[in-house]
Formats: sequence, structure tokens, C-alpha cells
Amino acid sequence: ADLALAAQSLGRWSPYQGRGAREVIQLDVADTRMTLELIDDSYNANPTSMAAALEVLAAADVTHDIGRVSKGRRIAFLGDMKELGPNGADMHAAMADLNTLETIDTVHCIGPLMQSLHAALPAEKQGLWAETASEMESAVARHLDSGDVVLVKGSLSMKLAGIVDAIRKMGHPGVTGADPQDNA
Repeated sequence: ADLALAAQSLGRWSPYQGRGAREVIQLDVADTRMTLELIDDSYNANPTSMAAALEVLAAADVTHDIGRVSKGRRIAFLGDMKELGPNGADMHAAMADLNTLETIDTVHCIGPLMQSLHAALPAEKQGLWAETASEMESAVARHLDSGDVVLVKGSLSMKLAGIVDAIRKMGHPGVTGADPQDNA
């Protein structure tokens, strides 16, 4: 195989929607600094992929001194990981022990299994808990601001695409997001 062509192909690759795709949402049409970064990993989840996604969020660069909060934050909206068997609630609660959570500011939890994680989180990390994504959607905009990086992750059946859409709707119509790598 031609290594140069393979390298070019890899350089053009980007993840599919719902599988770790990153995008910048411009929140103010006049001030291009007023953005937040969305990591859409809402298609699937298991303990290993959840831990990996939280590592990506923990390593993400936030932007300070913009927006109403003036402190960029790392925020997660996490939905149930399905098909884990009888130990599912314990596996969700165990996520609170991940070292990467030290760098994450707030974790919002969606679903009955994620209620176990919500209860296990330290109070300063605890965001909202909702039974369904549709219940959480109306609260999304109140809990995000310019400079934030937000991860949305869970099993497809949790319908977290609604949370992703709510975040995208925070952006101004007609303004396209830039590649988050452009900010590096």
C-alpha cells in the first residue's frame, strides 16, 4: 500500500456524528470569541468508552474570561450505559472514582442507571439528574456558557441526540462552527 496516500486519507478522516465528533458552537454572531465546544459521543456507551470519553473531556482546553461565567468549564451530560447486566447500577456508580473526574467541573446525569453515578459524585461535581433526555433538554442552555467544553455521551436508546440538538440550537442561525483544532 502507498503510505503517503494512507497518511493523506487518515488526515482527512473525521468521526461520524454521535461518535466523538467535535464542533464549535458560536453563541454570539458579533463576538466570534463567544463559543463553546461540543463533543458529540451520543451514539454508544460502555464503561470503557465512557472512561475514554471523560479522559478526552478532561484534557480539553477551555477558554476563560469570556461569557457570563468568565470561567471555561468541562461539563458532561451522561446517559445510561445499557446492557450491562445485573451489576449495571454499580458500574455506573464506579465512574465517580475515575481520576479524570477531578478535572471535570460538572456531570449532569440522564436515566435511571445514571442516578447511581449522580448519587456517588462529590457534591461539587453533581449537576442535574433527569429520568430522560427530553426532561434535561430545556435545562441545557442555562448550564452552559462561552468558553465551556461539553461532552454528551450515552447509549443510543437514551436519545441524547436531543441534548446535542439543544446545544446546537444555542448557536446563531447562519453561523457555521469552526474546527476546534483551529483554536490550538
